[in-house]
Amino acid sequence: MEKFVIDGGVPLIGEVRISGAKNAAVAVIPAAIMADGICVINNLPRIKDVQNWANILKSMGIHVEFEENEMRIDGRTARPVEPPIELVQQMRASYYLVGAMLGRFKKAVVGMPGGCSIGVRPIDQHIKGFEALGAKINIEHGVIMAEAERLVGTNIFLDVVSVGATINIMLAASMAEGVTMIENAAKEPHVVDVANFLNAMGADIKGAGTDNIRIRGVKKLSGCYHTIIPDQIEAGTFMIAAAATGGDITITNVIPTHLDSIIAKLEETGTLIIPSEDSIRVIGKRPLKSTDIRTQPYPGFPTDLQQPMAVLLSVVDGTSMITENVWDNRFKYIDELKKMGLKAKVEGRSAIIEGVKNLTGAKVSATDLRAGAAMVLAGLVAHGQTEVIDIEHIDRGYEFLEEKLKNLGAKIKRVKE
Repeated sequence: MEKFVIDGGVPLIGEVRISGAKNAAVAVIPAAIMADGICVINNLPRIKDVQNWANILKSMGIHVEFEENEMRIDGRTARPVEPPIELVQQMRASYYLVGAMLGRFKKAVVGMPGGCSIGVRPIDQHIKGFEALGAKINIEHGVIMAEAERLVGTNIFLDVVSVGATINIMLAASMAEGVTMIENAAKEPHVVDVANFLNAMGADIKGAGTDNIRIRGVKKLSGCYHTIIPDQIEAGTFMIAAAATGGDITITNVIPTHLDSIIAKLEETGTLIIPSEDSIRVIGKRPLKSTDIRTQPYPGFPTDLQQPMAVLLSVVDGTSMITENVWDNRFKYIDELKKMGLKAKVEGRSAIIEGVKNLTGAKVSATDLRAGAAMVLAGLVAHGQTEVIDIEHIDRGYEFLEEKLKNLGAKIKRVKE
């Protein structure tokens, strides 16, 4: 086991390059097995979830090469076999195998997904979509079994905006007969990235990034080359870190329009934001002001950034409120931050945060991926030394986080427990 040891109170200054998007990568990789050819995926982040995908595909007999930030996947070797449950349960995104294999082979057997424990995350909308396309779905002993004689396009209205269901249905529908319309679809940038990848393979998808996605099924998908988009959440994490530490960071390799909601909220606190074509400069000014956050599906404020934002709001003037509208039970990290002097109370879906002068170092746990990022950020802000344990969660989603922070002047090191 490893942990981070952080000596806080140092403003972060310098330039950082953002890696490929984790949420796009974990959906594009399984989509590649639908191709009757070789797909080369570039700009992949070197994180545990991406390596886990490589291991899952190899366990299924699929030929995979993964070096640096590039993966080659030979879809010609794919077969509809069940991957090992111990690999599937390491991440939530393993459910994309159901849509990909159902689309190509009309059959899928996949264990129920794992990932971070952040409340109830049902897959009912995924199942609704697969059944509407003509598949029969059974869940027995923790395994999803999907099968169809044929998939036929239809209109599917999602009862809630779901990124996972939107992508999974899009995968299966890409090789269905006729036209599928997904209404009330998720609009996140990584939904668009997956659609662009499928189109590069020969799919016919229009409307990704809007409420309505139209998919005309094709009989065959071919290999292609694809570059993953920059990671919106990693970029937002460094933006918040600059503001919280009173630093000055230029964040490169970003798509600024993906960050509009984050820019707006940071500017409300008094943070100076200077965007350009593919970079953003963030200057933390003192004193910062309180603001209220309501997480929403894109283009609203991302649920994956409310935890780092809580750290920033803990050291501003005044009282702020964070309302979580996407997931249940996503405030478990609040109790960890209280060990560092956070003044907050949770009422239902909201956390009310009263700004304090300083946080102080303590030993805290990364309860999940994004909460882990918040613990690291709190350590950077706090006076004294902070130990962050259970950092394997952080490694699932951030590429070389401590190295990037060190290059900005942070006093952080990874040590064995």
